[in-house]
Amino acid sequence: MQNVKDNYKLMFTTYPDVVTVRELKDMLGIGITLAYRLVKSNNIKSLKIGREYKIPKANVISYLTTNN
Repeated sequence: MQNVKDNYKLMFTTYPDVVTVRELKDMLGIGITLAYRLVKSNNIKSLKIGREYKIPKANVISYLTTNN
């Protein structure tokens, strides 16, 4: 199995290194409510800066490659 670093070069290449919840929604093809739920429950690790969540793209890739 490839690690996150290898997948980082292959997955979501058109997205910035740090994404918003709206971009996360688009990346995963899910609704905004589920995207917020994944971030708030810490299933996808993020930082809350002011009123916005900032999600490192590596955390999204890690979530996809380690959770079934």
